[in-house]
Amino acid sequence: MEKAKLNDNLVGYILFKYLPFWPLFVILLAVSMLGAWGYLRYYATPVYSATASLIVKDEKKGVNDSKMTESIDAFTSNKIVENEINVLSSHELMNKVVNRLGLYAPVFEDEEFKSVSAYITSPINIELQSPEKVKEQAKVYFTFDEQRRQLTINNKIYPLNQWLNTPYGVIRFTSNARRTIVSPNSVFYFSLVNPKAAANKLLGNVIIESPGKLSSVVNLYVRDEVPERGEDVLNTLIYAYQEETLNDRNKLAAQTLEFVEGRIQIIEKELDELEKKIVQYKSAQGAVDLNEQGKLFLQNVGNNDRRISEINLQLAVLDRVERYVISKENTTGIVPSTLGVNDPVLSQLLQKLYNTEIEHQQLSKTTAENNPIILSLTQEISSIRPSILENIQNQRDNLLASRINLLSTNNRYNAVIQNIPQKERELLEISRQQSVKNNAYSFLLQKREETVLSYAPTAEDIRIVDMASSSKKPISPKPLYAYVAAILFALGSGVALVAGKEMLNSKLLFRSEIENHIKFPIVAELSTSKSKMKAPFEKPVEVSVVEQFRQLRATMGLYGRTFTKKKIMVTSSIPGEGKSYVSTNLACSLASSGKRVALLDFDLRNPNASNLFEMRDQPGIIEFMNEEVALDEIIRDTSCSNLYLVPAGMDVGDHTELLLNGKLEQLFGYLESAMDYIIIDTPPIDLISDAYLLSEYSDITLLVMRHAYTPKNIVQRLSQSNKLASLNNVAIIFNGVKPRGYIKGQYGYGYGYGYENRYGDKTYMSRKVKA
Repeated sequence: MEKAKLNDNLVGYILFKYLPFWPLFVILLAVSMLGAWGYLRYYATPVYSATASLIVKDEKKGVNDSKMTESIDAFTSNKIVENEINVLSSHELMNKVVNRLGLYAPVFEDEEFKSVSAYITSPINIELQSPEKVKEQAKVYFTFDEQRRQLTINNKIYPLNQWLNTPYGVIRFTSNARRTIVSPNSVFYFSLVNPKAAANKLLGNVIIESPGKLSSVVNLYVRDEVPERGEDVLNTLIYAYQEETLNDRNKLAAQTLEFVEGRIQIIEKELDELEKKIVQYKSAQGAVDLNEQGKLFLQNVGNNDRRISEINLQLAVLDRVERYVISKENTTGIVPSTLGVNDPVLSQLLQKLYNTEIEHQQLSKTTAENNPIILSLTQEISSIRPSILENIQNQRDNLLASRINLLSTNNRYNAVIQNIPQKERELLEISRQQSVKNNAYSFLLQKREETVLSYAPTAEDIRIVDMASSSKKPISPKPLYAYVAAILFALGSGVALVAGKEMLNSKLLFRSEIENHIKFPIVAELSTSKSKMKAPFEKPVEVSVVEQFRQLRATMGLYGRTFTKKKIMVTSSIPGEGKSYVSTNLACSLASSGKRVALLDFDLRNPNASNLFEMRDQPGIIEFMNEEVALDEIIRDTSCSNLYLVPAGMDVGDHTELLLNGKLEQLFGYLESAMDYIIIDTPPIDLISDAYLLSEYSDITLLVMRHAYTPKNIVQRLSQSNKLASLNNVAIIFNGVKPRGYIKGQYGYGYGYGYENRYGDKTYMSRKVKA
């Protein structure tokens, strides 16, 4: 119930506050809607959305490759989707996109009210030989000759497909293969911007995200004024990312292949020397047949030597890995191969180090060095390296122990070999070395083949799900939003204008501004009269004026009732607020009801009432107070039946002292016995003290304040002083209330919505009285 009442009050307040100004709101609304239409039609540039998606092989979310794939591609690496999103949104990749598409030299087409991108309408593309050294230009206008295939800039002709020295740098102009629309009368110009600035701007329009935590799909979005350019940006970004991923893997494979090739060349030379040595030995000594003991020795020693060779190879690999870890410090790069070392712990540690370093390197391109993630990765790298070194040392100790054991075994065999003839022993030694080298050579050939195959893996690290495609309709600007914004702007502007106009006004506009400072009742709100008062005063015939004073009379309890308070003093705070208008019309209204009414013009300095009844030159109060005339001589008939005027007198001026000579008791004593009501018109209370002297002879004080005339600071000053407290039964009359805005009705300044006068019926402003 209370909520409904609050809503009703709010609606009423809005109607009261702003409905009178509806033409203003209509005009503002029409202008705003027209502006929104013009903005959409001539100025706004449509923006389209392009999307693409791909799948990243995530070690945490995706399915691992098969063992066969892993054996073929020894250098494939699992990825984390979040890290790859950071790589895709890096400045380095976006710089590649800008350079490949030539976005550092965009071409525009001048239209009537704006410039639009000429990505598919321009006849040329522009390439810079050194984009990083570009001389930035805002607008460079050019014309293109379709027949001669040349363009003109500042009256200078440039051919196509040639590197040219221009004032803007070394440039090559080429035909635009994307051109689909030919506009012969179009005006083109191109701009030159720094590639990094273009990449930063492009990054602001690109969104790269994963649809869920458990998904390895990456979605790419871009907003662009040209849908074809948006598609090219996403496709080029994907291709650049694929190339970057492939290059990282090939670097590792190339490094491993280089190591293997070097070892193969060394083994080949050693095998050649051993074969030559065997040939020379047999040629010199003749063929030697080994006995069964020699064969057994050869077999055992050969196996031991092969194992020692493998151990030596593993020790060499461990030494190389150890040198890499020790010399790396805090840098990142390609982790060396663990070829021949079949320790899963070491392989996992090296793989973890490699992944962490790659992640550190990629994030360093997009984030600051003091980023918590960067610091965490640096700390993780620092913690992995000691673990690797400890593992290497443990494996080295084990390998050295194994080698010592094998050497010891061989020494025992060597003791046996003393019994074998010297010639056979020499040949056996050469054959053993040849067998060891052959085994090592076969092993290296196998590893080289595996490394070569990794250059062309059977599975990609990423798989494109959807190539880039653009929306058919623009995503912005949205006409609905534009028109809603126009409506809100119109309403807001109207509210601001109305509220500002009324808030900045220093005069009284609303009765609440009186009620907030003065606690005396407001008994009437008198609207502005269509006709002005002029001499000679005549009984008002305007129905609205007559009815207003009847309403005032009823509000005060003076209509058709017995009332003991006959003396009514009418005053104001400053001149011009309409106290004489109120006192004269109130007196006439009371007289029209058959009551005898005396109107006393005590405004001895500016006797407006006397002027209205053309009695300015007649003896009056001043002469009576000076005892120049008798009392009955100053009471005069008027054109209003039952209304008598006591004029101010002929010698107007400052006569405050006359009010203290004791003659007022005689005057009011006589009039109170002879008249039903006495209306006293006094000077303004803010300037002259006469009203305070006359207050003791009055029963009611009507303080007149005028709409849009009485200063607000006067009301505040009256509330802060005790002047009104010395007056009897003060009541306020809000005079001259004008309709607000453009509606001539009840939503005026004085009448508040739903306002009930606590001292009587509703005021006149709440009633529609027809004249």
